Amino acid sequence: MPNPVAASGDRSARLIPRTRRRLAPRLLLTALAASLALSGCGTVQQVRTLVAGPPSPFLAGYIGNVAADEPVAALTGREVLARDGNAADAAAAIALALAVTLPSRASLGAGGACLAYTPGARSVPEAFLFTPVAGTGTPGPHGRPASVPMLARGLFLMQARHGSVAFDDLVKPAARLARSGITISRAFATDLAAVSGPLLRDPGAAAIFSHDGIPYAAGDQLLQPDLAGTLDSLAEAGVGDLYAGLLWQQFTAGADAAGGGLTLADIHDAVPAQSTALVEPAGAERIAFLPPPADGGLGAGAVFEAGGGGAGFADGAVAAWRAAHPDARNGGDYAAEAQSLLASLAAGAGSGASLGRLPASTSFTVIDRHGGAVACALTMDNLFGTGRIAGTTGIVLGASPAREPRPLLAAAIAWNPGSESFRAAIAGSGQNEAATAVGEAMLAALHDRSATAAAAVPTGTGRVNAVVCARGLPGDPASCHAGTNPNGDGLATRSD
Repeated sequence: MPNPVAASGDRSARLIPRTRRRLAPRLLLTALAASLALSGCGTVQQVRTLVAGPPSPFLAGYIGNVAADEPVAALTGREVLARDGNAADAAAAIALALAVTLPSRASLGAGGACLAYTPGARSVPEAFLFTPVAGTGTPGPHGRPASVPMLARGLFLMQARHGSVAFDDLVKPAARLARSGITISRAFATDLAAVSGPLLRDPGAAAIFSHDGIPYAAGDQLLQPDLAGTLDSLAEAGVGDLYAGLLWQQFTAGADAAGGGLTLADIHDAVPAQSTALVEPAGAERIAFLPPPADGGLGAGAVFEAGGGGAGFADGAVAAWRAAHPDARNGGDYAAEAQSLLASLAAGAGSGASLGRLPASTSFTVIDRHGGAVACALTMDNLFGTGRIAGTTGIVLGASPAREPRPLLAAAIAWNPGSESFRAAIAGSGQNEAATAVGEAMLAALHDRSATAAAAVPTGTGRVNAVVCARGLPGDPASCHAGTNPNGDGLATRSD
């Protein structure tokens, strides 16, 4: 795809483009492993001042759409689009901003999965899997097993394949938010209130998320100088600093002191993976779902294939998969087996199982003006993960999947291969019903051609963030709209 920044006449307000390199997946992972050896209370103008620095010109006309569970992070992504970044650039900036504005679900200690689509001949959405990885160390006597911090590495891989600018430009907005402070959103305040008792018993967490032992509430100001320093290091030294540099050692020592049971080797060796998405036909369109081990995509696919029908289809698909593949990991090629399971479920097998109570997740979707799209789901494997901070890094440690059930990470992208155009992107948040929400929302998106209809699907605790282009993109930007679930506290940006 042509570099939109390089094609622009005025670069003064644009993000700095990097050299575009398209590597084969194996070569990209080898190179990656070697290199690694915004309903909030602030205004849009306030966010622009914090995120973008001094006022400067932005693109005019249609720039794309964003929908996310936390408003400041959504506006961060919108700023990237307004400065001519593409969907993958905006997605990386949104996820990193969520590490500041919603660390209950998406800190740098989190994991997740994304689908990314770039329109073009024979283009198919690619899956990027950086689901939580358990450590192998021994937790302290009062420790809580932590997960390896996968977020930064996973975003780096996705943005390396589909982005258009230097990755450090996408880290800096999050660092500025952490340093300058944020106004706590209702989304974050709700999570904090839910677990404030056990969370604030940890001195490190209490120092960040409370004032004199009283948890912060919506509208309060939150400063995170230690996290700002960590993000500065990622911007200046590169993502590899967290996995094979001074920050790596600092984080591991902090995690060990917090009883997380992570070793230097755990962090160094855990790499994300690019994988084949699950693809289902829908008339002239095709739907890509996240593949296992992000098995909420399999659940969403089962609901879609069944034409709706509730959580039983999603739970049945995921339960059957987990029983057959209890040790599924990032990097495994499970698409063919999962596709076969979907086919058997479509024939009426495997519904009705229960998965028990699963961990919470958060999600977002973004499209750019060219029709590129990204849909991501992120998780800490527990609200606030272990509830402890990795030393002076300011990073909230994610919970180990060896101790917690795996979450349902669900996302889907619809496109029309004939016209080579984007149609819809849906990503799910919540707990057990996140996968059901994605499957039913995709059905609504293709039937009603409306992001609002997709986001308003009633699914109990499941929520979605949706972007829908009723007449496709490239094609008709006026037909593109974003929607976020009305029972949530997120933000869907307008198209201009």
